[in-house]
Amino acid sequence: MSSDATEPKWSLRLPADCSIAAIRNVYDLIREAFGRQDRLEIDCSSVDKADVTSIQLLLSTARTGEAQGRPVVLKSFSQSLRNTLRRAGFASDAMIDQHFPQKKDGA
Repeated sequence: MSSDATEPKWSLRLPADCSIAAIRNVYDLIREAFGRQDRLEIDCSSVDKADVTSIQLLLSTARTGEAQGRPVVLKSFSQSLRNTLRRAGFASDAMIDQHFPQKKDGA
């Protein structure tokens, strides 16, 4: 967990396997982290295996956070996760940015 004095947040690094075979464990990690603070930052840099279930989970997490006024920010998408997003129909970075709130490096 990393903390910021102005806005409490919980940082979570997703595991390498975010495929359907491991999605229950990933869901449990996100749910636990989401319950800890008002803001959740999810580091996606380690994801090696991803499929549509991981995309659905991340989209649902972002939407739930938005609906509850609890920001969920994704950072450092791995190339594997980006490829999965494109295969799932997110054709451009602009489309990805529209649906998945992201923290850009250095921002």
